[in-house]
Amino acid sequence: MNRNVVLAMLLGGLLAAATPATQAENWPGWRGPRGDGSCIEKNVPDKWDPAGALWKTELPGKGHASPIVWGNRVLTVTALPATKERVLLCLDRNTGRILWQRTVVQGPLEKLHKENSYASGTPATDGERVYVTFRVGDEIVVAAHDFGNGKQLWLVRAGTHSGGWGFSNEPVLFKDKVIVDGDSKGDSFLIALDRKDGNTLWRKKRVNKGISYSAPLIRELAGRTQLIQCGDRCVASFDPDTGEQLWKVDGPSQEFVATPVYSEKAGLVFISSSWPKRFLLAIRPDGKGNVTKTHIAWQDTKGAPYVPSMIVAGDFLLSVNRAGTAFCYEAATGKVLWQEKLGRHHASPVLVEGLVFFINDNGQVNVIKPGVEFERIAQYELGELCYASPAISDGQVFVRGFGHLFCFGRRKDGKD
Repeated sequence: MNRNVVLAMLLGGLLAAATPATQAENWPGWRGPRGDGSCIEKNVPDKWDPAGALWKTELPGKGHASPIVWGNRVLTVTALPATKERVLLCLDRNTGRILWQRTVVQGPLEKLHKENSYASGTPATDGERVYVTFRVGDEIVVAAHDFGNGKQLWLVRAGTHSGGWGFSNEPVLFKDKVIVDGDSKGDSFLIALDRKDGNTLWRKKRVNKGISYSAPLIRELAGRTQLIQCGDRCVASFDPDTGEQLWKVDGPSQEFVATPVYSEKAGLVFISSSWPKRFLLAIRPDGKGNVTKTHIAWQDTKGAPYVPSMIVAGDFLLSVNRAGTAFCYEAATGKVLWQEKLGRHHASPVLVEGLVFFINDNGQVNVIKPGVEFERIAQYELGELCYASPAISDGQVFVRGFGHLFCFGRRKDGKD
């Protein structure tokens, strides 16, 4: 846990000091403060039933981006196809009232996969600025807005993006940088921009033209800070300070969606490729150069997810594949302990007080206790379709459905 806390501090100073397990956390970006879907808080609501929601707010437009939370604010993005606007939204966490709505960019709509949206990339914040990414026509746009009033501070057209399934890459914060992956079927790149002004700090050219919808994971691994990125027809580790490549594993396929996860107990990084073949790889992160033949600890195909990222829970690794079957692995060995049909998923699971929460595409919430045997603790219905992953902060849970944003838990301002 200490290593995770230190890492969270590195990721842009998102935590000012070491965080006790009972202290509230912000949920500042994709998959939370550690980028892996884990929550260290206690007393988080375990029943996500619309009848007991603190509030439910209808959102304008359409988007599959997840909500993020900082202080008393909840933020997400949406798209207004009729006017070709990509929009940043800010809501009050206690009431669900929309505090402000700002157009980030207006321009041509890209061709989409039927399960994607024009606003699928989850934003990130450091409490001063909110960072967003969109594709506009064939360009990747990265922008920063003022956290307080939503005013746009800078906008950068980072490079081109080609491919007919749309865009969903998230900005990831590290120290003074906002890092964005631009892997596509054309001129691909990985870029680090200055959080203050959007100037390029480093840019890594990618050569294999393999598309990726995956956000990187940043961790202290094998005595060095590593940024693990799936894309460019490989899995590669970079120094996030400089963009220098540390190691790579070729393949295992052409395209990626899921974000990598790491098991400290097993000492392994887990990745999943999405198309045309799906593989789940467990990789030892202590290599140098091309480690394809030397550092793959185990692999599987049956439980490899297509879109949702995996979750590590103690000794276990959990995933849900394209067919909607959840798998529980022994993380260190890859042994399949159980598999159970939970329905198709786009949302990634979260880990709360030792329980894993899955939300399938129909909005069904399954609460699972990881272990050698399948154990379902509870099952609820959100009441609408859901592709976005939940956010958890200060005892509240935020879930975005196709039409609404839900908040479960108690108010944080002392009012009833």
